[in-house]
Amino acid sequence: MVQKTYRIAVVPGDGIGMEVTPEAIKVLDRVAELSGGAFGFSYTSFPWGSHYYLETGTVMDEGGLETLRSFDAILFGATGWPTVPDHVSLYGFRLVVCKGFDLFASVRPVRLFRGIHSPLRNGTPETIDWIMVRENSEGEYSGIGGRNLGSRGDGKELAIESALFTAEGCERIIRYAFEIAATRPRKHVTSVTKSNAQQYGMTLWDDCFARIRAEFPEIGADQVLVDACAARMVLHPESFDVVVASNLFGDILSDLGGAIGGSLGIAASGNIDPLRRNPSMFEPVHGSAPDIAGQGIANPIATIWSAAMMLEHLGESAAANQIMNAIERATASGMVTRDLGGSATTADAGDAILHALEGNDG
Repeated sequence: MVQKTYRIAVVPGDGIGMEVTPEAIKVLDRVAELSGGAFGFSYTSFPWGSHYYLETGTVMDEGGLETLRSFDAILFGATGWPTVPDHVSLYGFRLVVCKGFDLFASVRPVRLFRGIHSPLRNGTPETIDWIMVRENSEGEYSGIGGRNLGSRGDGKELAIESALFTAEGCERIIRYAFEIAATRPRKHVTSVTKSNAQQYGMTLWDDCFARIRAEFPEIGADQVLVDACAARMVLHPESFDVVVASNLFGDILSDLGGAIGGSLGIAASGNIDPLRRNPSMFEPVHGSAPDIAGQGIANPIATIWSAAMMLEHLGESAAANQIMNAIERATASGMVTRDLGGSATTADAGDAILHALEGNDG
């Protein structure tokens, strides 16, 4: 008899999302079995994504948010396909969910696992271990603006894209970053802006950071411009612990973090509602990778790590740690996909993590 059953909405999405999501589910089911009945999962899969759009004219069904609201969490694969404009696929599901459910914190850990080689000369598991906290509800991805005057002729059209920053939005994501830092050994937060060139929204962010850091005198803090931050990530990765940034900057820098950790194929994330009003959504940072879709060579680690983050959010910390330890055993064994220098298939890499869950490295 299972004591607790978590209802999970599964949206594999596009491209390799349909290949890596089943691997994460295999791992979730196995760790549930190992719990001895403490918890289990009930999955409902939805076909939403770019291919659904080509068939129906909509990326997600009307009323999809209300459908998702009843679940405990959402496991999402990837979005995007060459025959559908990226802004259509992105605004058709992911941004609709993040904005509609106010999942204002995108948490993207950066870590180098044993057995994986970083492209950085000084990259080690000790020097590459931080968390990117990305504002996920406003900023540069607010969708405010438009295109106009195209009727005046070639070269006459204009486009306006406005970034929205509110004191409430800045303060809540910065406070969440400090709260995460309080749980970590180093206890340090780095704020990333471009306030020397963006004199309104970014200076508001800086002012909010100054107010929130005063609430956490036990937490170290510093501020850095985004271009300098990118250089520092490469030259001094050990200088970071928790990094908090706007929607755009957090998006870009977390991809750099994934590359520093060896591959975007290991970059996990959670789109979190810290207030727990709505289900949070967990997804790999990488895209749908249409260039390798259907070949069975996509790296499932990012999705499996995202599933571990989901377990942590649901309160199953011990099970989440089991998965993370199994991932590291698998990478240390060399059973990895080609983006990490190995030759394993997607299923092979998933099976290696399943095998490692049994505490068996062989």
